[in-house]
Amino acid sequence: MMKIVDETSSESGIDGTCDALGVCRATYYRSRRRMYGPRYQVRCPRSLLAEERQAILDVFHEDRFADLAVAQAYAILLDEGRYLGSERTMYRVLAANLEVRERRAQLMHPRYAAPELLATKPNQLWSWDITKLKGPTTWTYFYLYVIIDVFSRCVVGWMLAPEESAKLAEKLIAESCELHGIEPGQLTIHADRGSSMRSKLVAQLLADLGVTKTHSRPHVSNDNPFSEAGFKTLKYRPDFPERFGCIEDARAYCVDFFAWYNGEHRHSGIGLNTPDDVHYGRAEQRREHRECVLAAAHAAHPERFVHGIPHAPQVPTAVWINKPIADQSDQIGSTH
Repeated sequence: MMKIVDETSSESGIDGTCDALGVCRATYYRSRRRMYGPRYQVRCPRSLLAEERQAILDVFHEDRFADLAVAQAYAILLDEGRYLGSERTMYRVLAANLEVRERRAQLMHPRYAAPELLATKPNQLWSWDITKLKGPTTWTYFYLYVIIDVFSRCVVGWMLAPEESAKLAEKLIAESCELHGIEPGQLTIHADRGSSMRSKLVAQLLADLGVTKTHSRPHVSNDNPFSEAGFKTLKYRPDFPERFGCIEDARAYCVDFFAWYNGEHRHSGIGLNTPDDVHYGRAEQRREHRECVLAAAHAAHPERFVHGIPHAPQVPTAVWINKPIADQSDQIGSTH
């Protein structure tokens, strides 16, 4: 048997002795364990026994405690004359068993994929939504239905009504498609998940017209950005009233607003053109005219243009709702 070295010896430590004898330190410690047996830890007298820890788990698995926090359960148990441990002890027991969370069986909601929609020309992708306009008294509203072309930002149809109704939405969509000569398979209409947007009447109409419908993810306003931006432009106008006296006043205001929005408003997202110019193919002619004006300005005072001849902004060739990440990285890489 190997001789056990006295660790307290000052002449040579364990490392020196093992090196002198040509013995691995692991061999020395294995021999020591065989002689003296494995070390063991003394249980803290304050710690709970296994059955006491299980009793805490059993209590929190009861239905009556499924909705309660630890502090609530602790107080109820005290009122019943039971003490299983402190609040902190209960938290430690639950954490050790991965139960510091909702202990009920949870309803798993489906994961909705982000809609990825592309428009490369007018009347290819429309977006529609409904917003409220305040009426003359509290809790009275008028409902404004608006359909906007995503590529040109042109409002292709709108309606003001005293109520939100799937029948009214069906009527507006049908009239707008007829007005713009929409052919089957040509158009996609995007909307959020409101009751009118997901109604059977609207779904059946779109199916009959050969129009594809898509919806935003629940509670994600960014999936319908163009309609939201249009409503913000409306409600942030300097002359937009806090309330409308009647539906006729609201309708008259909307007539003027949409005439300005489509025909006069220079939109930054479409090269500072009006929606009508882009929708009806006049944007390129407008840009050529602007290029001539800028070239003449440069010729008159070239010293004022340190970066050369300025150029008018272009109309984007593609407009996305939720552009795919791969395409975004490709575009970023191509611009640098």
